[in-house]
Amino acid sequence: GADAERNMGPLRELAGRLSVALAAGQREQELFQRAHFDGLTGLPNRQLFYDRLRQALAQARRDGHGLAVLFIDLDGFKSVNDSLGHWAGDELLRETALRLTSVLREGDTVARLGGDEYAVILPHIDASLEAERMTNEILRAVAQPFNVTGQECFVTASIGITIFPDDGVAAEELLRKADTAMYSAKDGGRARAAFFAREMDERVQRRHELTNDLRAALAHGEFSLVYQPQVTFRDRRTVGVEALLRWRHPQRGLIPPIVFVPVLEDIGLIEQVGRWVLERALADYSGWLRQGLPIGRVAVNVTARQLASPHFVASVAGALRKAGLTGDCLEIELTEATLIADAAAANAKLKEIASLGARVALDDFGTGYSSLGYLNDLVFDTLKIDRAFVVNLPDERSTAIVRAILAVAKALGKEVIAEGIESALQLRQLDVLGCDVAQGFLFSQPLENDALRVWVREHETRRLAALVDGAAETVFRAGSG
Repeated sequence: GADAERNMGPLRELAGRLSVALAAGQREQELFQRAHFDGLTGLPNRQLFYDRLRQALAQARRDGHGLAVLFIDLDGFKSVNDSLGHWAGDELLRETALRLTSVLREGDTVARLGGDEYAVILPHIDASLEAERMTNEILRAVAQPFNVTGQECFVTASIGITIFPDDGVAAEELLRKADTAMYSAKDGGRARAAFFAREMDERVQRRHELTNDLRAALAHGEFSLVYQPQVTFRDRRTVGVEALLRWRHPQRGLIPPIVFVPVLEDIGLIEQVGRWVLERALADYSGWLRQGLPIGRVAVNVTARQLASPHFVASVAGALRKAGLTGDCLEIELTEATLIADAAAANAKLKEIASLGARVALDDFGTGYSSLGYLNDLVFDTLKIDRAFVVNLPDERSTAIVRAILAVAKALGKEVIAEGIESALQLRQLDVLGCDVAQGFLFSQPLENDALRVWVREHETRRLAALVDGAAETVFRAGSG
């Protein structure tokens, strides 16, 4: 027994040493994993991505091969994250990682850089066409519907592409330029890819300056509102006005909303500016009421980011209280694309808006995801026919589309506004088709507050005179106001 015990001593010591070594190895493995891999998706992180990119570049130099770097950013992720919560956002990021991995070749690397940003290394790519083919596969994979927490939602990808050695020879330079190209893809309409070009660096510099200037614009009073009248077909009453945001830059002058509104969303200022727009529009409307101007309501455009905010409905209620107004003087305008990321959550917000007495208009109708299924359940009052369908009237194809939109609206019991009306011919055709409300340059361009007051008074004088004379058709023609 004593001999056996003596023999067991070294064995126990060996087992102990092995146990300590295994534990240390496991700890080292865990530390390496934490240092080099993303905890959420299991993909390589930024540090490991750079290590692999440097290795791939060294190999490409030795073999005389090309190489592509892709910078991928998800479009619409913030909307899903805000409306469905962070857990759902995490699930979407994990699923995106799986989709990216599934379309790539053996030897390619995909990494998560942070947030909703991913990067890909495509070694042995010798022509931009090869990179484009792989990129298109990624775009298709990401664009498929996601099922998150039992709900279907949609995001897309914007991708920037750089090629070694044409666009750079260092890892950091290639990724930076791919990031620059990605922003160009976003500016070009999202859900697309863009190759790096030298002029993009200048564009990014301008965007950076624009971002800094926008941060100061609200404080410096550079934003203003203009209003475009909306009149009924039946008796030409000014049933409402649409509030439109304008930014007059101190050096560059008037900058179009299509340029600066996406930047406001990207830098998280859209809610703050949106609140200002709402409060300014309602304050102006309150002034019109006190002056006895017969304007039915004011319409305010709202983005997906604003609608998804948990404070949105409270901010609408607060703005109405501050202006001393009831909800029936306000119409909230949303595009179809605003609602598609999570129609159920958006609809819950629309019900709350309706409970305040405010109206809801669906803007750009027919240009997005028009689904009769979701339209039937959606809480809204007005369909706006997009200018794209009005501009070609009375062309046969455009007439057929407008007729179909009107049929849908009438079946759902909704009012229809046609915007972008510029000619008496378009106006007559829309009248014949049964449209309810007209908006466009035929009646008036967007006007500042003082000019709008003058326009409404003059329009009302002409309207009443025409109704008395029974000659409305001859009075309301192009150039009459």
